[in-house]
Amino acid sequence: MLSAFRNTVRVPLINIGRLFQTSTPVSSDKFDHKRIPQNDEGVQGEKVVDLDSVLKTRQNIFPTLESDNLLFDGVPYKQLHICNIRVSHNNTIFTLTDPEGTVKVIKSCGIEGFKNTKKGTNIAAQTTAISFAAKAIDRGLKNIRVKVRGLGPGRLAAVKGLQMGGLQVVSITDNTHVSWNPPRPRKARRL
Repeated sequence: MLSAFRNTVRVPLINIGRLFQTSTPVSSDKFDHKRIPQNDEGVQGEKVVDLDSVLKTRQNIFPTLESDNLLFDGVPYKQLHICNIRVSHNNTIFTLTDPEGTVKVIKSCGIEGFKNTKKGTNIAAQTTAISFAAKAIDRGLKNIRVKVRGLGPGRLAAVKGLQMGGLQVVSITDNTHVSWNPPRPRKARRL
């Protein structure tokens, strides 16, 4: 049977190689697999949040009595819209409210299309933040205040995603609840 197979298949190998499209570089230079390309998908927003430069340029980073009257593109600080980010281990939820507290936009990683355990990842939070920023920009917003609440993998990625989406983050406030009355310890194991 093996000899019959050898006799029937007579296709030149040169023509087969031309049928498939390859992704190798056309130039004769060797491709270096250890070097990360500049336009790689995973490193686009890596240097967006640079706190060192912010600390060097701004003299007073803590709020004072006059900070409510600071203007950001002609809008006082106390009149800026607020982005509330609720981060948990299972999901990240974004809500955009006006200064009075009326909800304008709600987005979550589940609404964005992530399912099950992928909703709680930092990639899901960053992707949802970028689409959330696009919705906020469609409503005519440029500057926002951010309030983060909860502990989870998407805390920093959510703020990075807002900046990558084109919003100017004026302030970041941590509203995570701290329990001063922890639950009692577990019952001792009996042998």
